[in-house]
Amino acid sequence: MNNKNNEMNITVGRFLVSPMYQARAGGGFDALVSIRSGRGMASVDRLMRFTPQFISPSAALCYAQVEGLAWARCH
Repeated sequence: MNNKNNEMNITVGRFLVSPMYQARAGGGFDALVSIRSGRGMASVDRLMRFTPQFISPSAALCYAQVEGLAWARCH
């Protein structure tokens, strides 16, 4: 998984949203997002992988960011 820079981390209320991408073996990219909350032993990290395949890392990151922010705003 790649998140080329930590500038992609976005705080939404009590959540830290981190969009990422992962290259597929046969070509293309997957979109993933990590959503963290809490601190220390009470922290929770949710990792979501999305179904669509993307042709570029930037497209996968954009999708992961939109989906992660939407999830954080609803919870």
